[in-house]
Amino acid sequence: MLSWEERRQIVKVANLYYFDGWTQAQIAKKMNVSRPVISKLLHKAKEDGIVEVYIKDENAHTVDLEQKLEKQYGLDQAIVLSTSGFTPEMVKRFLGKVGASYLSKQLDENKKLGLSWGTTLSALIEEYPYERRNNVHIVPLVGGMGRSHVNIHSNSLAFNLAQKMNATCSYLYAPAIVESEELKERLVNSKDVAHVLEQGKNVDVAVVGMGDPFKNSTMEQIGYLQPEDLHSLRKSGVVGDISSRFFDAVGDQVDHPLNHRVIGLDLPDLKRIPQVIGIVESLYKLESIEAALKGGYLNVLITDDRTAQELVEEL
Repeated sequence: MLSWEERRQIVKVANLYYFDGWTQAQIAKKMNVSRPVISKLLHKAKEDGIVEVYIKDENAHTVDLEQKLEKQYGLDQAIVLSTSGFTPEMVKRFLGKVGASYLSKQLDENKKLGLSWGTTLSALIEEYPYERRNNVHIVPLVGGMGRSHVNIHSNSLAFNLAQKMNATCSYLYAPAIVESEELKERLVNSKDVAHVLEQGKNVDVAVVGMGDPFKNSTMEQIGYLQPEDLHSLRKSGVVGDISSRFFDAVGDQVDHPLNHRVIGLDLPDLKRIPQVIGIVESLYKLESIEAALKGGYLNVLITDDRTAQELVEEL
C-alpha cells in the first residue's frame, strides 16, 4: 500500500504532466530524479486508479475495435469506420473512400498491384483520386468477362484504376468461372492467361473484397451460380469466397467442382502475397469475414464498426 508521501509525489507528478503539460524530462529535473523514475510514477498513477485517462472522441470506440481485431486475428492493421445512421450505399461509398486513401499510401514502394472484383472494390476505384503512378502495374487476380455487371469485373476495375493512376494494367481474358474443368485447363495453359496468372502471384499488394454465396450474392446475380450450385456449396460447408474461391468456416479452400473451374489465383497463392488488403462490410458477411481472418488471408482489414463489433464478440 502506498504511503501518504508516495501518493503525494505521484499526484504532483501527474498534475504537472497531465494538467500543466510538462515533459517527463522537465519534471525529472525539477524533482531531481531520473526520467525513468517519472515514467514509473505516471504508470503507477494509472495502475492504482489515481489517474484515469478518457478519450472523448467518437474515434475512441473505433480505435478500440481496431486494436482488438489486430490482436485477435493477427492483423498488421485494422481500419474501422464509424457508420451510425448511414444507409448501406453510404457505408459502401465511405468504405471505398477510406480504402482508396489507404491504398494510395501503400504504393510508394510497391509497383505491382493485384485486384479482385466486386461492388466494394468498384466503390474504392470510384473514390480513388487522379494521380500519377507511372511505376505501378495493375493485375487482375481472377477472370473478368461476361455480359452483365461488367463494371465490377476485375478487368474493368484494373483498367479504370490504371486510367486514374496513369499506370499500366494486364487483362485476364477469361471468365471467373468456366463451364468445365477441361476448358479451364486449356485456358490456364494458354500463353496469355498463364502469363497474367503468374503476374498475379507476384504482386506486392492485393486488394480483395469478400462474398457470401448464399446472401445477396453478386455471383448469383451475374449468373455464375445456379440454385443447384448453392445447394452443393452449402453441403460442402462453404461460408464465403474471395476472388471466386470458396472456403469453409476455418478458412480452408474447399475441394469442390466449382473451385476447380475458377480462372484465378488459388487461396494459398493469395496468402503468399506480401500485403493483402480486405475491404468488406455488412453483417450478412460476418461468417465469411471471420473465416477469412482465421484462414490468414488478410494482413489489413477495412470494415464498418457494426461488423467489427460482431467480429470481436465472436471470440
